[in-house]
Amino acid sequence: MVEVSPRAGIADPQGQTIERSLPSLGFEGVSGVRVGKALRFSLDADSEAAARTEVTDMCMRFLTNPVIEDSVVTLVGDGGHPDADGTVATTPVRPAQ
Repeated sequence: MVEVSPRAGIADPQGQTIERSLPSLGFEGVSGVRVGKALRFSLDADSEAAARTEVTDMCMRFLTNPVIEDSVVTLVGDGGHPDADGTVATTPVRPAQ
């Protein structure tokens, strides 16, 4: 899964609209709303490292705009579920400096 959100300091009009609307629906005390997207897909790879490398490349080249968006890659075991111990491997994707 790739989770994408606006970088800190980048305007998020959807998040601002949601945050302003929540009190009128009875939800008080909510702040810092940011709207992003989640991309879920399956990938055949020889290893976890190969999968992580390929998904990171996808993010940098196509799935995200690394200038204005941050992304986090979460790898999950076969069947789309966390490993038996409930852990998943997450990695923030950062553009090359």
